[in-house]
Amino acid sequence: MGLDLIEPVNATDHVLGPEQAEVTIVEYGDFECRHSGRAAASLKLVLERFAERVRFVFRHSPREDAHPHALLAAEAAECAASQGKFWAMHDLMFANQRDLALPELLRYAQQLDLDMTLYTQEMADHVYLQRVREQIEKARASNVRRTPAFFVDGTLVSLSFGTQALIDATEAAFRGHGLDANRPGPTALSGTDRTTATSTRFTRPRPR
Repeated sequence: MGLDLIEPVNATDHVLGPEQAEVTIVEYGDFECRHSGRAAASLKLVLERFAERVRFVFRHSPREDAHPHALLAAEAAECAASQGKFWAMHDLMFANQRDLALPELLRYAQQLDLDMTLYTQEMADHVYLQRVREQIEKARASNVRRTPAFFVDGTLVSLSFGTQALIDATEAAFRGHGLDANRPGPTALSGTDRTTATSTRFTRPRPR
């Protein structure tokens, strides 16, 4: 990884794509940020273009000052992750960015058939708040000033020119590894059949 990204990808991350991918894209995002929402849709095209050759990592960087529901949404995503459904909740919240208040988050959890007793208790106790806060601090340390922020093989990429900048940076990363960016991957990655999607299941911290 490059020098811009302070926190290397690790076993606690939510990862979409093969572990041995040739290029890694890390996003610091905000579920209530409209720019993050647009990027989520565009990112699917990037992953399809470089199917099985790129892995994608999502980390939290909610802007509490601008987005009043973003922090709770990040916590809800982590509650879903503890039940193996981070990516399903990720997609659902980005598809409903204007409806991320607590009652709506509860409805999304029900829609995903989560264990509602566990979900409600974890949300009430803010079990994953510290994890989200830690990611916010790591984002700041990596010079993230707005969302979404993308790192390609550890290097921060400016999206001033839209999704094409992310594609260009990914192709450059392939070339930097001495690889052909246009070589197709073995399979296509679809939004409904994410066989390579992984998300660490976090257990509730034990009282001391």
